[in-house]
Amino acid sequence: MTTTHAPTYRIPEITSPTEHRPTTRAKGDDTRALAAALKSEWIKASTVRATRAILLLTVAGGLLVSWAVATLVTDEVLYLSEVGFYWSSVSSMLAAIGGVLLFGSEVQHGTLAAAVAARPARWVIALSKTLTAAALGLVLGVVGLATGFGGAALAGLGSGDTSALAATLGWAVLFTTLSAVLGLGIGMIFRHSTGAIGSLLVWGFVIENLFTVFLPEQVARLLPFYAGNHLLAYNSDFDSATAIAIALSRPENALVFGGYTAVALAVGTALLYRRDTD
Repeated sequence: MTTTHAPTYRIPEITSPTEHRPTTRAKGDDTRALAAALKSEWIKASTVRATRAILLLTVAGGLLVSWAVATLVTDEVLYLSEVGFYWSSVSSMLAAIGGVLLFGSEVQHGTLAAAVAARPARWVIALSKTLTAAALGLVLGVVGLATGFGGAALAGLGSGDTSALAATLGWAVLFTTLSAVLGLGIGMIFRHSTGAIGSLLVWGFVIENLFTVFLPEQVARLLPFYAGNHLLAYNSDFDSATAIAIALSRPENALVFGGYTAVALAVGTALLYRRDTD
């Protein structure tokens, strides 16, 4: 009796040309992703309600404050070239709050993990947010100045000395631009919008003002917002004769404020690399 065996067939192995190859990013992929990251960050910044509210407050406050000062202050002669900058101090704080929200809102709404998954190179996220914060601060600075001068002009103030006006406008815009980047750095450190904004406001409006009263003038002039506010066109009424005598120049004040901004951003970026995204 013969046994019949069924024929056997050998199925050839089909291998993919990319099988067993690790998925890696090319050197230029991260750099090319920067443009897309910038577009994404600007869309987020320009469409959220918080940014619109900050812009609206900048416009309304600039017009109202400068008009009110020009109209109600009658015991001294005021000029457009001075009153137009009064709102810039608040504009810089609003810009800092906007910078905080650029990062804090990502953590709050749980979108940071998705952003990192889409762009694993975290320096791309840090740089795109930094450039977006700077652009936001620039816009708020220009808007704050335009409305500040507009309100003072509506009140009928004279122009005053305009010989250094162009340079002072540049320093004021630099102040708001750096303020937004400083806010971003603080937001990256705190990772909590409410805590970061609260700390920023308490420091800028309470603690630093107390320090300027009790610290020696040589030390007080190195405080961040003290230096930043001295980039503007007017001296504080609270500055003593000694403080005015040893006051830093505008480039020096810019270096002081910019130094704080750079440190906050560097620490925030380092923490972005070290912390989990959730």
